[in-house]
Amino acid sequence: QLLVEHARRALRELDQAKAEISPEPGVVTGIVTIGLLPSTSDLLAAPLITVLKQQHPKLTVRISVGYAGYLQKWLENGEVDVALLYDPKPSSLLEAEPLLDEPLHLVGLPDAGLSQNCPVPLHDLEKRALILPSQPHGLRLLLDHACAVAGIRLSIVAETNDMSTQKNLVRHGLGLTILPGVAVFEDIAHGHLCAAPITAPDLQRIIVLALPIARRSSVAVRCAVSELRRQIKVLVNKNCWPGAHWLAA
Repeated sequence: QLLVEHARRALRELDQAKAEISPEPGVVTGIVTIGLLPSTSDLLAAPLITVLKQQHPKLTVRISVGYAGYLQKWLENGEVDVALLYDPKPSSLLEAEPLLDEPLHLVGLPDAGLSQNCPVPLHDLEKRALILPSQPHGLRLLLDHACAVAGIRLSIVAETNDMSTQKNLVRHGLGLTILPGVAVFEDIAHGHLCAAPITAPDLQRIIVLALPIARRSSVAVRCAVSELRRQIKVLVNKNCWPGAHWLAA
């Protein structure tokens, strides 16, 4: 298994090197692998790849979707070149730039009466049947810590490590769930779900743009990072990322 991991990394480096060797000056070539959180992939993947392919037709873009813990490990192992993380564990191997903070939302069916303009106090969660991510998902750890501090006991009817399953269980009326607004933006727009931010205390996560410190960033990676950052800022400015506040310069 150890040999396979090293071999995969070596072959990937060779593929990148071959792709970057271009006879055409000024043409961006190569392979860039971008790690996205499940809650952000639907919103970001298509516009990001569309613009990158328009600007750099010979650039190969790969999208890897995973929870923050997996993405951080993939970054450190060299399996992805750049990734979005939230509240990452301290690492001497990564450079992380905070991009935005966003509230977590209580999410339910349209008849649940939840609204972006009417925050729900954390203590109200005690009365609800909840569908939550499994431990050690970062969002679950954040929620468990806040509830432990506030002395709140949650009623959990189901746990899942898949976001689409999480939302599907809500649609079947089995309970409510907790997700960032960006994860349910389209569901709310189409009238499938409703959501309200959680307050008292505020439950928030910080999204960071992370790069490995030890590896050289190719021109392809730098182009992808620049466009990823730009796409996120545009979405925040257009209020397409519910409740998000831009933190970067």
